[in-house]
Amino acid sequence: MPVLIQMFWEGIKPEQYESLRSSVNWEGNTPKGALFHVSAFDKRGVHVVDMWDSAQEFNTFVEKRLMPEVKKMGITDLPQVETYNSHHTHIPGYHKIFGKVDQMT
Repeated sequence: MPVLIQMFWEGIKPEQYESLRSSVNWEGNTPKGALFHVSAFDKRGVHVVDMWDSAQEFNTFVEKRLMPEVKKMGITDLPQVETYNSHHTHIPGYHKIFGKVDQMT
């Protein structure tokens, strides 16, 4: 069953997120199990909502790919992470956001 990951990382700025996005390259080299990712910022930091095939696959990504790059950047604070088993997923605006596709993969 897929899991929903909610993360808040206090103090992270858009420039730091973009640097991590580039160095970790989660879009060009999608991690095993990653299904969905959205990020947003407020004055306190970054908020992330992800969906993964499993919590273990998310944890593997964090341990093997994300955190090594975070450490290289000198970021020492850790995010607050909450994990939930998904109950239902509905994306009515999928085609509006991503364009018309034959099937969702």
